[in-house]
Amino acid sequence: MIDRRSFAALLASAVAAPRTAWSQMTSSKAVFYASVGPALTRYQIDVEQAALTRQDTVMLPANVQYAWRHPTASFLYVATSNGGSASLGIKGDKHFLSALRIDSGNGALQMHGPSAALPSRPIHTSLDSSGAYALAAYNNPSGATVHRINADGTIGEEVKQAAVLDGGIFAHQIRTTPANDAAILVTRGNDATGGRPEDPGALKVFSFKDGQLANQASIAPNGGYGFGPRHLDFHPTLPFVYVSRERENRLNVYRLAGGTLDPQAIFEKDTLAEPGNIRSRQAASTVHVHPNGRYVYVGNRAFDTVDFEGKKIFPGGENNIAVFAIDQATGEPALIQNEDVRGIYPRTFAPDPSGRMLVVANIQPMLVREGAGLKTVPANLATYHVGPDGRLGFVRSYEVDTGDSSQFWSGMVALG
Repeated sequence: MIDRRSFAALLASAVAAPRTAWSQMTSSKAVFYASVGPALTRYQIDVEQAALTRQDTVMLPANVQYAWRHPTASFLYVATSNGGSASLGIKGDKHFLSALRIDSGNGALQMHGPSAALPSRPIHTSLDSSGAYALAAYNNPSGATVHRINADGTIGEEVKQAAVLDGGIFAHQIRTTPANDAAILVTRGNDATGGRPEDPGALKVFSFKDGQLANQASIAPNGGYGFGPRHLDFHPTLPFVYVSRERENRLNVYRLAGGTLDPQAIFEKDTLAEPGNIRSRQAASTVHVHPNGRYVYVGNRAFDTVDFEGKKIFPGGENNIAVFAIDQATGEPALIQNEDVRGIYPRTFAPDPSGRMLVVANIQPMLVREGAGLKTVPANLATYHVGPDGRLGFVRSYEVDTGDSSQFWSGMVALG
């Protein structure tokens, strides 16, 4: 077990070092994890072959929602819940944040200390760049909490906030800025449906110091109507923030300065190959900037069903990864590819730390028409080579039996 003095030294070095995303650490050795319900499975990766080899599985206290690696120490922090869609009223009653020790040689996971009970379903979790605090985002009710990370890497007590926070509507992600002086809560809002009016979305910017959050700014063009941000990622070297807009299938770019975002996006781009040909509900998912900062990737999901001969089938739509080249002077993204994911509903995907391989998790099986009949497109993991130009080249897919659950979260985690 890491002692307090060693852990403090790690924290000091982390504060002095530039901020990097957990999937973009400098180590070239990594493993891939994917969840089905409460089961979190480890996969060995072969970057040259873009191949996965299934290893062992650990069980979490509830269904995996999101996970984040400690920035310097070998721990993984996992948010879990038996809650579900807020629109369906599935709140659940078991919500946790758990620490797992990562074997630095092979990535095997082991529960590390007791899990912390959380107030509601945590849809996202991340750590600040010092590794001293874990932040969690909740969509219903929308908001955020902060927990201390103890010197031994276990989950500590919740940091009671002195300020009343503006949690927006339907939070989906929380990240601290590269300077670690602010946190951004991405709140999606909701489309109008069933006679209910639209709920506006926003980017809620908080100052962040010693685990305390305080309201600083709310980025909500047009009052947040027609603005449904889901996830963001930071450029590794330039002051640009890339935000996927789930409800509009758009990618926005903001300038980051002085611990906050400029209120106006400097660029807005479509993520779909055919934005004028919507055949199913389309929703942009997560966004990842390539480790070299030259490209940015956004998931596109289509997942409605229609009735056909007494069965629910997928009517078609774009399930792909949108690839953008980034202008290194201005930060402007230019769409260069929409690569099919060979499955349906790519909720999460991740590049390896070297940026040469990418894995997409398609969360559940679905029936589709094939000629006069039907076939099942299985849940799967699809692997790709990432070319020097940032484009994706499909290699293979691995079918995953999800049973009554879904392949909800996946991610690359650097070792060492």
